[in-house]
Amino acid sequence: MMAPSAAQDGSNHTMPNRLSLLLENVRIEQAIFTLPFAYLGMTLAARGAPSLAQFGWATLAMVGARTFAMNMNRVIDLDLDRRNPRAAGRPLPSGRLSLRAVYLYSGLSVLLLFFSAWQLNPLCVTLFPLAMLVFTGYSYVKRFSWLTHAVLGLALGGAPVGGWIAVTGELSWQAALLGATVMSWATGFDILYACGDAAQDRALGVKTIPACFGVRTALVVSALVHLGTAGLLMSVGVAFSLGWPYWVAVAGVAGMLAYEHWLVSPNDLSRLNVAFFRMNGAIAVLIFVFAFAGLYT
Repeated sequence: MMAPSAAQDGSNHTMPNRLSLLLENVRIEQAIFTLPFAYLGMTLAARGAPSLAQFGWATLAMVGARTFAMNMNRVIDLDLDRRNPRAAGRPLPSGRLSLRAVYLYSGLSVLLLFFSAWQLNPLCVTLFPLAMLVFTGYSYVKRFSWLTHAVLGLALGGAPVGGWIAVTGELSWQAALLGATVMSWATGFDILYACGDAAQDRALGVKTIPACFGVRTALVVSALVHLGTAGLLMSVGVAFSLGWPYWVAVAGVAGMLAYEHWLVSPNDLSRLNVAFFRMNGAIAVLIFVFAFAGLYT
């Protein structure tokens, strides 16, 4: 019997290659979806730039949180990913990365998150277990409820809330408004993205809105959720008395969300990745930059 190759057991990579696989496993490029909103929460809480210490520790906490969440998603979904042609080539299901390496990476991420929270304030530490629950819950919810999109939205919505708490050390209705806004945006784009896997998810027993109710219904629901996002973005501008640059961003984001939904249809999902990655990454950066500018006008 032939011994398994390095590609099969994930055990014979050089350190640079292993690091590259670990970063690929957590889709490091998608950090652009969360970090700008964490910085949004921090700058609005501080009414300007937070302290260097707050910025640094909050950034490290977000890196730890996102890395842990993505790694756990990959581990929990490993069996599903092996049976999904779109996901089978990922580092873990393909065997290019070992479970041992992912668990080690996850453990280090948790330590980074906890230590960073400890450096910020007591409330960050108190909320640490709740964060762990939300980060791991998403992958399980999809097995029994199409509300899985909202759970992912809740996880991403925690970014501005976490940024706010990092600066103020307390929860408030303003933080909840920021969290609800990002949750709405993330829920809408997750429903949209799941349309590409509707048939496969249905076959695997994964509960998503497209799998349970069809792509046409999912596109309508996603559009309605994003309509709510536009309303919440306007509420943020009013609540924080943001100047005209922010309102330019709100108009731009509304147009981008409309264009995102125009790109896809029940009969043509070929541009789904363009709508998901390019548009939503740009939206996150746009909101942060123009909200920051809106504080000074």
